[in-house]
Amino acid sequence: MAGTTVAGTTVAAVMAELAELEDPKARAVNARHGDDHGVNLSKLRASAKRLGTQQELALDLWATGDTAARLLAILICRPKIFEGDELDGMLRQARIPKVHDWLVNYLVKKNPHAEELRLAWFADPDPVVASAGWALTTERVAKSPDGLDLPGLLDIIEAEMRDAPDRLQWAMNHCLAQIGIEHPQHRERAIDIGERLQVLKDYPTPPNCTSPFAPIWITEMVNRQQAT
Repeated sequence: MAGTTVAGTTVAAVMAELAELEDPKARAVNARHGDDHGVNLSKLRASAKRLGTQQELALDLWATGDTAARLLAILICRPKIFEGDELDGMLRQARIPKVHDWLVNYLVKKNPHAEELRLAWFADPDPVVASAGWALTTERVAKSPDGLDLPGLLDIIEAEMRDAPDRLQWAMNHCLAQIGIEHPQHRERAIDIGERLQVLKDYPTPPNCTSPFAPIWITEMVNRQQAT
């Protein structure tokens, strides 16, 4: 389908526009986070706003494999109309951190197949895929925890988080923090797990930002809630 015209816009025209937006400084910054594109995300969002929702164009841009094009595709697609197997295939292609993150947060979370995908991905042997399952689980911990086995999740985190690959470890840690923040009955245990595992304790945190080290994260967010 690449090169077809959709609502007056060709894939070639969009790719040319993305090439013009390429910024070596942005690429260098992105590279430090494992992202291989050089387009400022504010400018990318402006392009998406101008293009509007265009599902067919989004599919064509995704098919290019280009990171900036895939990010733009996520912004202009219609999240609710994808089938579960389509999203599964897209996630398994999404190895770049920003593409993976946007795909889960902007597309999968808005899709009616989100829960079945969460269950399928959660224990996937591919740690990048599993991290998406954990991200969706963290969303449920915060917004719809009924039916979740929170002590069971803490058991898995306690047993596996310290030695998990980076992206999976990060997702597990987020889930740990969210359990501690949102569920007072599990807060002491969540903090204790974080203290014993020491995961992300030394992560460099900019001033005025919250540390991802779970005990600090939990304590700070609870204090904010109690202050309001």
